Amino acid sequence: MFDAQDYYWDPWNEDDTDEARVRPSTLDQLWEDEQVQEEGTHSILDMHRMLRPGEDPDYGTVQPVQPAEAYRMAGTDRLTRTDAQAIEPLASRRWFGRCAVLHDAHGSPEEIYFWGFSGD
Repeated sequence: MFDAQDYYWDPWNEDDTDEARVRPSTLDQLWEDEQVQEEGTHSILDMHRMLRPGEDPDYGTVQPVQPAEAYRMAGTDRLTRTDAQAIEPLASRRWFGRCAVLHDAHGSPEEIYFWGFSGD
């Protein structure tokens, strides 16, 4: 994520608009920035914790899709990449994400799919 620089970063220092800020190269450096603390990065970097079953979603958390939700939304509890669009409505709140294990054609876990809204 840091190498690709695939996150929101305002390169200008609020105190001196002539001096661009140096883009951080670690998560610790990123979260030292006051602007990031207030506005986030509008990326997966804003997610701090994975929720356990039964926990309520909160700012900066990711909630795994439960089998009953998967079945209700996609008609199966063994989701594949083709089911991703069917489960996307499960993430409708801002500053909150979802994740689901996606399976290959043989039913084996293949990838973890993350989606949601970090920011506006």
